[in-house]
Amino acid sequence: MEIITDALQAGQKSLSEYDSKQVLAAYDIPVARERLVRTGEDLLEAAQEIGYPLVLKGCDSQIAHKTEKGLIRVDIRNEQEAQTAFEHIRKEVNPETGAVLVQEMVKGTRELVVGLTRDPQFGPCVMFGLGGIFTEILRDVSFRVAPLEMRDALEMMGEIKGHKILDAVRGMPAADRDALAHMLINVGKIGLEHEVVKEIDINPVILHQGRPLAVDALIVLEAG
Repeated sequence: MEIITDALQAGQKSLSEYDSKQVLAAYDIPVARERLVRTGEDLLEAAQEIGYPLVLKGCDSQIAHKTEKGLIRVDIRNEQEAQTAFEHIRKEVNPETGAVLVQEMVKGTRELVVGLTRDPQFGPCVMFGLGGIFTEILRDVSFRVAPLEMRDALEMMGEIKGHKILDAVRGMPAADRDALAHMLINVGKIGLEHEVVKEIDINPVILHQGRPLAVDALIVLEAG
């Protein structure tokens, strides 16, 4: 895949968030609507195209943890807020390798994590669990060795302690489990078809009207 090949040739150890989600999208994994911009003019065009409210993020393959570096601005509701956030983030990213990601603000209170790790013995293993900022604290996850069948993916959803979050609750629709299953299956396919993909971290996957949407993503590479 060209994005991965180009990254390896450039000596990158990971893909930027934008490129990571381009890979996901190529495997029919739904991602948030977004545009990569480098100028104020491009920013305004992207904002008009996507519509407010927006999220702006610093986007650079050298930056894995944007929150800790103050490179994320959420709930941007007008042009002035967008320009202010853009100017702040643009100063903090490398002008040669970085840009600003303009993204729709996805509404949903249920956050999941989908990922992939490459085990030395078993190869690519797919992960599913509760996501968001508490992922590392709760560690409520399930694993399967790729390739996955539909049955495997559905079983993973039932294995986490918080599986009831996928049900219809507090007026929210039940999660589209088939769509989630296809996401898990296709993440496994990425690992199987690209040996240089060491890890995939899709966190959060937000349930928007019951359907899963990848809002943030990171693909880590390992040269063969």
